[in-house]
Amino acid sequence: MAKKYTAGCACGAVRFEFNTDPDFVAVCHCLDCKKASGGEAATWFGVPENDFSLTQGKPTAYSYVADSGGKLDRNFCPTCGARVYTSNLTSFPGLVFVQLGSLDRPGAVTPKLEMFVKRRLPWVRSLGLPEFSDMPH
Repeated sequence: MAKKYTAGCACGAVRFEFNTDPDFVAVCHCLDCKKASGGEAATWFGVPENDFSLTQGKPTAYSYVADSGGKLDRNFCPTCGARVYTSNLTSFPGLVFVQLGSLDRPGAVTPKLEMFVKRRLPWVRSLGLPEFSDMPH
């Protein structure tokens, strides 16, 4: 039986699912997220590893060291190149960070905060959510 949330890449070669209702949903304006997403920000949220199930395909992982010094793996579809989730974060063990755009129903999840707003571009308006200059503590 499918879990509550289903997700995948643009071409459908990589699929995954989970049941956890996301509670830390961040719109992140940091430079790492800008570069990784190719946009002004990235929207993502954490899911416990023990609830995260890869159901189809095998993503390609790119190991990266963030500005914070923490290591992580960005996972992409090897066929279409879409970034779908981040795993093996040394600063957040036990969590997988899902890219909002990979969800089959992205409207089912609402951002809860904006972070690294010190890096938000001048033409981007606040979402009216709690804002943090850096990583919230």
